[in-house]
Amino acid sequence: MARRPIEFRHNGEEKAAFVADGQNLLDVLRRGIGDLTPKYGCGQGTCGACTVLIDGLPHLSCLTLAESVAGRSVDTVAGLANGSLSPLQEAFMDNFAAQCGYCTDGMLMAAEALLRANPRPSRTEVVEAISGNLCRCTGYEAIINAVLAAAERGGVRRAG
Repeated sequence: MARRPIEFRHNGEEKAAFVADGQNLLDVLRRGIGDLTPKYGCGQGTCGACTVLIDGLPHLSCLTLAESVAGRSVDTVAGLANGSLSPLQEAFMDNFAAQCGYCTDGMLMAAEALLRANPRPSRTEVVEAISGNLCRCTGYEAIINAVLAAAERGGVRRAG
């Protein structure tokens, strides 16, 4: 199987990886560059555990061809904290929005995309934003409350 190099920005840093035809982004992130924050959940695009931001928009990395991110920006939970937890991560902790933690990375990335686009979302907008992410532990209320609390605190950490 032929492999070819791609270059992309990962959490603000330039990265290069060799990818095979048909290889998904989740595999490249986890095995290729060692970012274990996007989780392998279902491998079929139904659970949201592998959600990452590509050029600021949420994508399921298990369904995204790795070669499609060449020259683009890929953000994961590993990039949210910059020496300290982001306001969104703090709100998840303060509101007990993670129990088993398996969905947390995908939930954080879906919420991060929402707060970047809309710093003051309504409850309905939060529900819609996280609707592609399954959680078996929290019943979603703690997650929704955490996102709303993060919005009250100023949402996301701005680059700069």
